[in-house]
Amino acid sequence: MAVDVTDLYRRFGPMVHRRCRRILGDEEEAADAMHDVFVQLVKRQESLTVQTPPSLLWKIATDVSLNRLRTKRRHPETRDERLLQLIASEDEPDRAVEHRSLLTRLFAQEQTSTRVIATMHYVDRMTLKEVARAVGMSVSGVRKRLRSLQARAAEIEGGVG
Repeated sequence: MAVDVTDLYRRFGPMVHRRCRRILGDEEEAADAMHDVFVQLVKRQESLTVQTPPSLLWKIATDVSLNRLRTKRRHPETRDERLLQLIASEDEPDRAVEHRSLLTRLFAQEQTSTRVIATMHYVDRMTLKEVARAVGMSVSGVRKRLRSLQARAAEIEGGVG
């Protein structure tokens, strides 16, 4: 018999959220992690039998949260990455024109594929692994391209470009 994930979410969602928030220390991250926990259950719901739902959910919430912390430590967001994120999400017309100019300068010396990689990662919010698979490169190759782009953005922002 398949697990009723909706029922588990209703009954244990707050507990899972508290566990994630306790580990991550951030409300938004905790909400994302909590949803990841239940997504994992949905993916395995046909083959999953749950004797003690709170224990299982506590363990999954802990694992998901700790994995998020490890990923954050391995790939911290840099000042330059925040700049690229800001540009990618700009909605104000005057600022968008300014950012378009910056992007034109930034991509002038880059390969077209670098623009595609940056768009997938910063705008579409795809993971490095997803981007690598989509463009047919290794994760380290994608990471190298993005670091190069971040360094170029820092040069431009500092007035060196």
